[in-house]
Amino acid sequence: MPVKSLREHILRIWHSLRQSIENGTYEPSPVRRVEIPKPNGGMRLLGIPTVTDRFIQQAIAQVLNPMLDPQFSECSYGFRPQRRGHDAVRIGLLD
Repeated sequence: MPVKSLREHILRIWHSLRQSIENGTYEPSPVRRVEIPKPNGGMRLLGIPTVTDRFIQQAIAQVLNPMLDPQFSECSYGFRPQRRGHDAVRIGLLD
């Protein structure tokens, strides 16, 4: 499903989707596996979740990040909003 169709799709299934999330019965769809060629000739496996699953992941992250992020060390830069490895190198954490 293209991302542009997500809003209409979510509105159509919202009642059952919300109910399954609240009941703890929601199960993500299987990820689509795609092979990406590497420069050295090998292949790298890439997993692509459905648009609905990415929507739910993002909604959960938007709720949890503000609660959990303040508990992390100031020296932690991996997978955090507004931080990246280059920032850690710039301030000398990864010398």
